Amino acid sequence: MRFTIYPAIDMRGGKCVRLLQGDYDKETIYADSPFGMASQFAAEGAEWIHMVDLDGAKDGKRVNNNFVIEAAKKLPKVKIQIGGGIRTEADIVHYLDNKIDRVIIGSIAVSNPEFAIEMIKKYGSHIAIGIDAKNGYVATHGWLETSAVKAMELGKRFADAGAETFIFTDIATDGMLSGPNIAAVSEMAEVTGKNVIASGGVSSLTDLKALAKAQTISGVIIGKALYEKRFTLKEALKEVGSQ
Repeated sequence: MRFTIYPAIDMRGGKCVRLLQGDYDKETIYADSPFGMASQFAAEGAEWIHMVDLDGAKDGKRVNNNFVIEAAKKLPKVKIQIGGGIRTEADIVHYLDNKIDRVIIGSIAVSNPEFAIEMIKKYGSHIAIGIDAKNGYVATHGWLETSAVKAMELGKRFADAGAETFIFTDIATDGMLSGPNIAAVSEMAEVTGKNVIASGGVSSLTDLKALAKAQTISGVIIGKALYEKRFTLKEALKEVGSQ
């Protein structure tokens, strides 16, 4: 399995930000231009870029979509996946028609799993299931709510329905630079038997190597560690990008 690095661009109010453990009151602004940041990642060798519409996740509708589409159209060599505020098939079609490679279904997968399964069957590999876990249970709506659904059970259900890609976030580690929860990500990979991308907690190249060595994990999303200059994307790609 090829290990892929996904540099992250979280958008709020048209700027690149990071939240601490998903808390909208604990925001740090790192750049004024999502496209500028995407261009920088592309120049450093990114194959994929992970973009999140934080306003959309909170409001339940597309808000920062124009920035995502700009990056997709002006950076044709880079693949883009987008999450946040995707609630309808029209949202999915909007992105796919505008050259976005993968659309992430999150909150709606919990509130309306039948819809999510229908989209998986219809759009195949262009759909990823985003599972954000808090103490083992799925968090929704920009992590503002915690459901009664167990993360592993949700993963198994969608894997059985044909989902090929999962993005698993352990909220406790997100933005903390405390190291990823490799055990939980590995468990999700084993339960689903599919491509599982780790998100949250990466703080060093050592963390990256540990994730890459876990043969069941297909990739990692890196945000704060890049913005805080713990290492560069070039260094990360050199370290594990070829594994």
